[in-house]
Amino acid sequence: MSSLSRELVFLILQFLDEEKFKETVHKLEQESGFYFNMKHFEDLVQGGEWDEVERYLSGFTKVEDNRYSMKIFFEIRKQKYLEALDRHDRAKAVEILVKDLKVFASFNEELFKEITQLLTLDNFRQNEQLSKYGDTKSARNIMLMELKKLIEANPLFRDKLNFPPFKASRLRTLINQSLNWQHQLCKNPRPNPDIKTLFTDHSCAAPTNGARAPPPANGPIVGPIPKSAGFPPMGAHAPFQPVVSPSPNAIAGWMTNPSPSLPHPGVAQVPPGLVQPPNTAAFLKHPRTPTSAPGIDYQSADSEHLMKRMRVGQPDEVSFSGASHPPNVYSQEDLPKQVVRTLNQGSNVMSLDFHPVQQTILLVGTNVGDIGIWEVGSRERIAHKTFKVWNIGACTLPLQAALMKDAAICVNRCLWSPDGNILGVAFSKHIVQTYTFVPNGELRQQAEIDAHIGGVNDIAFSHPNKSLSIITCGDDKLIKVWDAQTGQKQYTFEGHEASVYSVCPHYKENIQFIFSTAIDGKIKAWLYDCLGSRVDYDAPGHWCTTMSYSADGTSKDGDSHLVEWNETEGAIKRTYSGFRKRSLGVVQFDTTRNHFLAAGDEFVVKFWDMDNTSILTTTDCEGGLPASPRLRFNREGSLLAVTANDNGIKILANTDGQRLLRMLESRVFEGSRGPPQQINTKPPMINTLGSASNVSSPIAVNSERPDRMLPAVSMSGLSSMDVSRTPDVKPRITDESEKMKTWKLSDIVDSGHLRARHCPDTAASPTKVVRLLYTNNGIALLSLGSNAVHKLWKWQRSERNPNGKSTASVSPQLWQPANGILMTNDTSDGNLEEATACIALSKNDSYVMSASGGKVSLFNMMTFKVMTTFMAPPPAATFLAFHPQDNNIIAIGMEDSTIQIYNVRVDEVKSKLKGHQKKITGLAFSQSMNVLVSSGADAQWYPRDALPAPVSSAIYSCDGLLIYAGFCDGAIGVFEAESLRLRCRIALSAYVPPSISSGGSVYPMVVAAHPLEPNQIAVGMSDGAVHVVEPLDADPKWGVAPPQDNGAHPAMSSAPAASNNQASDQPAR
Repeated sequence: MSSLSRELVFLILQFLDEEKFKETVHKLEQESGFYFNMKHFEDLVQGGEWDEVERYLSGFTKVEDNRYSMKIFFEIRKQKYLEALDRHDRAKAVEILVKDLKVFASFNEELFKEITQLLTLDNFRQNEQLSKYGDTKSARNIMLMELKKLIEANPLFRDKLNFPPFKASRLRTLINQSLNWQHQLCKNPRPNPDIKTLFTDHSCAAPTNGARAPPPANGPIVGPIPKSAGFPPMGAHAPFQPVVSPSPNAIAGWMTNPSPSLPHPGVAQVPPGLVQPPNTAAFLKHPRTPTSAPGIDYQSADSEHLMKRMRVGQPDEVSFSGASHPPNVYSQEDLPKQVVRTLNQGSNVMSLDFHPVQQTILLVGTNVGDIGIWEVGSRERIAHKTFKVWNIGACTLPLQAALMKDAAICVNRCLWSPDGNILGVAFSKHIVQTYTFVPNGELRQQAEIDAHIGGVNDIAFSHPNKSLSIITCGDDKLIKVWDAQTGQKQYTFEGHEASVYSVCPHYKENIQFIFSTAIDGKIKAWLYDCLGSRVDYDAPGHWCTTMSYSADGTSKDGDSHLVEWNETEGAIKRTYSGFRKRSLGVVQFDTTRNHFLAAGDEFVVKFWDMDNTSILTTTDCEGGLPASPRLRFNREGSLLAVTANDNGIKILANTDGQRLLRMLESRVFEGSRGPPQQINTKPPMINTLGSASNVSSPIAVNSERPDRMLPAVSMSGLSSMDVSRTPDVKPRITDESEKMKTWKLSDIVDSGHLRARHCPDTAASPTKVVRLLYTNNGIALLSLGSNAVHKLWKWQRSERNPNGKSTASVSPQLWQPANGILMTNDTSDGNLEEATACIALSKNDSYVMSASGGKVSLFNMMTFKVMTTFMAPPPAATFLAFHPQDNNIIAIGMEDSTIQIYNVRVDEVKSKLKGHQKKITGLAFSQSMNVLVSSGADAQWYPRDALPAPVSSAIYSCDGLLIYAGFCDGAIGVFEAESLRLRCRIALSAYVPPSISSGGSVYPMVVAAHPLEPNQIAVGMSDGAVHVVEPLDADPKWGVAPPQDNGAHPAMSSAPAASNNQASDQPAR
């Protein structure tokens, strides 16, 4: 039994003991053999319950095990024999002698004879050695002392005499933490949930209005328990997760747990688990019986995808396998069922794949060998390539002969690489071609591989040696691995006895391997060692099978199956019903975020909840589908591409997908007006890292950068905005835009033209806000003051705010844990006014990392307790960023211009990056590439002469379309991100009512953008106040988009009316 199972037994023993199940406790002690309860043993001996004494001992040792064990049993049976003689129960004494003591005769015959002779005495005390035998009680106590010495000396009892030390009610604590964690994963968590069963995973029922409740507090759910920790563990994303270093050949047990796979087809990609069992060969030979402690995959980011809705380019973070998956708490509204686009490729589409980052770009391959790339938002085909052999002279003779005999060729599979920079195409004759993809739509030839004799049936990407490789399979029964850059062959796998139909690369605990399926129904698994297949399973239906993590199906021209297949057992876990029994060809299926399964069948698209075998719903996509349409979700599951008759492709969308397409349409519309005339100006460059970290902070004026030539807006006098003084600015109108209306800049000077809410604060004299950010789920605000103290505001559910979302209509609550402590950074007795503060939140909002010139502190967000501190200055930390896939890894920008990559769990700096000249002012990890972007004080620049007041803070909106900038005169500017044109300006008087104004020079120190609502911001002020600002419901956007013409641009004037100064059009320098 593994060590974790052993610990579970101890937890159960503690629970049973606390619940007073005494007999069950001792029965489990005896049956498990993990803990010898000396107190219980003493009670049995002193009570003379000899049968129970031996039964209990039998769980730990037997008579013949060793000399200590033999002595223990002999003393017990001798005492039982003497007590029978003392009662003058000679019949019982004879029985004991024959049945129990005779076994020792073979070891010491003389001793056995001497014991037998005691039957002849009227009183066994006449024996000289037993003359001092007293009463029964004292004799048992004397014997017990001897037994305890023997047991303690017996090596079989080593490590079994002491119960492991851990806190009381530990099992209840773990169950409570699990339920709290499940409750956080609820799409609609309710406060104070009523948990009625542990037999199924907890899930709150959806409210009638479909709203999402605020996340639960971490209060006990299963009875009163000692609160050992404030928040549930974060698994692979948690600091301090224990790690067992893998051995080089480790592979045992990799099939026993859920794990990530490469996105083939359409499956999430996440880092592998960290617990690594040893023993290479055992896994594939005996996958049911791992030889070591099982690897445990904690759910790492399930709460993340429930908190963060649709964002372009956001990578999947959900692990899913055939063994198990998290409960689906999504509703049918999340299914993309509305037809929003219809495209025509010109030939029959055979394969589809959405770009992994740019989620509206669709790659298609056809039955005539063409490939096309569509921007489904604009309905534009941005690339098209017809089939041709790039270098016929380099082709093998079989390929040349096949092309001479029949030039027709078909795309069997087309696929994006995980980062979307490369696409691969597998053809029906021999060839694989790869292209590099440039975001403007250009395709550049990269490699042409004569891969297989016959058709290339499937293609996949993997990283077996940290470099990108291509996996192919074909009619020649082979699987091959190629270098993606050079096309050089790396591995060849032989062993299938029929054409290989599908390959599925996978990795578990740093072990890279490949699943393959053939048309004879065999499923095999391969390591990158050319030593042959490690497993051999029969696929459902015993015919050709397509695999992906997790679903599996179907047979070709025969019985059809759509099943969840348990890779460990090599057996079907569940079969999805509602599937036609006979199919024409291989039915296409795909999964979305491991929640929904879709398959094209019977002229419709069928959907299943992965946790329910019954069909969820169907859609005919407004008609026109073939019998078994091909389909593919985009990475977020918001769009679904489905092949249609007459060479068509239908794009289905859910609400998020429709919003995404509308956003792209607006960009295309604005761009179609033509680029503005370039003039000799330089616009302000806003901190582009703001949206990545969602952290707002003050920024300082520095040097400028002369490489961008875009029109600028003169912004003099943002604070003195008087509508009566603002001139109507009439841009020059070209012939092509005569019908464009004259545009007027939106000025907001009155509180009645927006919604603003002051966040309540109990502090007598609050200090200025130096950092401000929304939590990732957007329902709370976290600020850091110049005094190194954090404050947290949460919106509660109420009649006015039934959803519990952040809004300027309702005041949030200044939240503090029951212990009353404050989250206060280490200051190291430094000057707080001069210190550079920095802050970052973990992706599930469980932990906050922060610094105010001293050590970096890691806080638990539910208890406000400091978990650890590290990185004592000098140099001090100036910017922080969590790694998007592993919260153990932190990037720390330093005052000395270096960047340190730090592992919290092992308290170790993994690497130090250099290149800046001044302190680090921004860090952002790429969500889809292994890239860290940094900015330093030596690289920032802002216009110097055009602004009467410096920019104090700036940040992108969550959709990237707007930039919010705060100014040191109190105003807020809303800019178009693409052109940096001013869209709206908000005066201080509009969002800070005189009733709460502290007077003096007050301005926004920091601006924070809501992570889900692009038009909501929060501002932290120089007087310590925090305000939430958003447009009115009647006009939910800030101002009107400025026209994209080539005339003069509106300016922001601060000159009084008497001066007769017009709006300045002087370019920023």
